[in-house]
Amino acid sequence: MVPTAENYDVVIIGGGPGGYAAALYGASAGLDVALVEKYKVGGTCLHVGCIPAKELLETAAVHRAVVGASTFGITAGEPSLDFSVTQQRKQEVIDKLFGGLSGLLKSRKVTVLDGTGTLHGDHLVRVSGGSSGDVELTGDHVILASGSVPRTIPGFEVDGQRVVTSDELLSLERLPASAVVIGGGAIGCEFASMMSDLGTDVTILEALPKILPGLDDDITRVVLQSFKKQGIDVRTGVAVTGHEPHDHDGGTKVRFGDDETIDVEMVVVSVGRRPLSENLGLDGTAVKVSDRGHIEVDEWCRTGEAGVYAIGDVIATPALAHVGFAEGVLAIQDILGEDPVPVDYGRVPWCIYCHPEVSFVGHTEASAKEAGHDVVVSKRRFGGNGRAIILDEAEGMVKVIAEKQSDGTGGRILGVHMVGPWVTEQLGQAYLAVNWEATAEEIAQFIQPHPTLSEVFGHGAFTLTGRSYE
Repeated sequence: MVPTAENYDVVIIGGGPGGYAAALYGASAGLDVALVEKYKVGGTCLHVGCIPAKELLETAAVHRAVVGASTFGITAGEPSLDFSVTQQRKQEVIDKLFGGLSGLLKSRKVTVLDGTGTLHGDHLVRVSGGSSGDVELTGDHVILASGSVPRTIPGFEVDGQRVVTSDELLSLERLPASAVVIGGGAIGCEFASMMSDLGTDVTILEALPKILPGLDDDITRVVLQSFKKQGIDVRTGVAVTGHEPHDHDGGTKVRFGDDETIDVEMVVVSVGRRPLSENLGLDGTAVKVSDRGHIEVDEWCRTGEAGVYAIGDVIATPALAHVGFAEGVLAIQDILGEDPVPVDYGRVPWCIYCHPEVSFVGHTEASAKEAGHDVVVSKRRFGGNGRAIILDEAEGMVKVIAEKQSDGTGGRILGVHMVGPWVTEQLGQAYLAVNWEATAEEIAQFIQPHPTLSEVFGHGAFTLTGRSYE
């Protein structure tokens, strides 16, 4: 131990969702907590991720509503987009949430240090490069929550103009007339949907056989059909090989597949994120890092160094803000000796905010069968739902996968996959059903309010009992 270093119950390196959740939860339990953050508390999610991305997607949703206003007898005219106002509002949203989070940390008496934190032997954390100056502190326990950064690919060096990642896209002064999105995962599909709604001609290039891997095939088909209607060109099973910037304008020619090319104004590289672990120090510790840069942990997020934990994007678990929250709470509970239940990563909720929205939890039909389950499936479409028709958003479906009982009815709910209007807000009861291992019969006992979008899930589970009132 360094005699001059101030000691805390917990020192956390990284102030993103996992880090600040651990800090707030630990402080609420009476622990003395220090939080080290090199940029601003809130991390990627608040500043260059979830929040700004969803604000831009909401702009796209408002634009769609205005375009379709005549359906409801409202004459609005052709909408025009002032993207500078959109960006201003986005920043106002971020600033409000950042101010609230900063105030909450202060009220909980969490010591926040500005700078880059590195971990050394004996739980020594050195802070440098920020306004807090060069500081040394120790913790009875240390939590590593340094997060992630966008992955890049060879041949597509990011310049902030022709080639961008999510970081640059979220701060553009204007949207391009045309764009290629490299990567058809959740982030790529959200960006493609947003830009298309706001007037950009979009092509998605995905090296895998399908977009949105992990999603049930029936749900993916609905997304693809909708994207096609929107004019989004989706090309799967194609690898990009590079690009050639134009001399005459700011665009570029993208090479992909079997000698195919496409000319666009901008390339959006959306091939996932990589753990930011290389700057953590870790000398003199037993913390291990995998070949892919993830810190290795057990099911309680403990590293190989006693008293040191790692959570969030820096470990090989689903890179979701709410998973980071859960891991932060888990680590603190373990520090407190409360014998917490580890996170069940096969049953965490997933939400994708493209149009139409997607959400899911648990097994797909295919993965349930691969796991050895005999299954029965219910597929209910929003086309028959009163609220969806009223909203003029009747595209989509809810698929419920359950264990098949001896009489052919559905038993335990194994997975629920949704695509359609506001399904990211409807996943709650499906998430509870899967995680509480509820059966179709048990869900059928609960009354669904009418008219609501959530009736589709309720009725879907109900039909698995072998009867229906619809």
